[in-house]
Amino acid sequence: MSFDPAGFPFVGIIVGLAAVAWRGGFPIVALAFGVLACLIGLFFRDPPRRAPAEPGVLVAPADGRVLRAGVAAPTEAPPGRWLQVSIFLSPLDVHINRIPIAGEITRVDHMPGRFLPAYRSGAGTQNERNEVWLDHDGDTIMFRQVVGALARRVVCRVTKGTRVQTGQRFGIMKFGSRMDLFVPTHVILEVTEGDRVRGGETIVARYH
Repeated sequence: MSFDPAGFPFVGIIVGLAAVAWRGGFPIVALAFGVLACLIGLFFRDPPRRAPAEPGVLVAPADGRVLRAGVAAPTEAPPGRWLQVSIFLSPLDVHINRIPIAGEITRVDHMPGRFLPAYRSGAGTQNERNEVWLDHDGDTIMFRQVVGALARRVVCRVTKGTRVQTGQRFGIMKFGSRMDLFVPTHVILEVTEGDRVRGGETIVARYH
């Protein structure tokens, strides 16, 4: 299994502290730091995923539990009519983010904000977030990385004009967080609230 490089500084610092504690004659403290380094390393794990070959499907952009699946909440959605799939990521979930469907990135907007718990209503528009807009055969898809009470930073590795493929890695959210996906109303949702999804693999919506 590979690991996202965003985790290397965190693990490196903790391993350094473990080494200092060991040399200072505090083996129990060193062991505790070692366990913590392993746990944080697991948080940044990047397991391989295989996107479905079926055309016209949208996959989950993140692992986690579906908080909302249906008509978009007017207070959270961009202007217009949308369907919304919101996914909550616990600290135990894989936090690598993936492209829901192939297309071209048309906008990437970072917005400062608060650090409310990611599962709370309103977190999608009040918390710090990163919005990625994608054109898929003339349809606009938007997906939003949202920080939470623990996740204080999102990493996005695509820019305007980037051509992307379904299931492609595009970023990571550090610690518990949320992903919102907004799709046109003529798309059929394939998930319901409470479902568990796997980023890059689980089909969350499909075209007719």
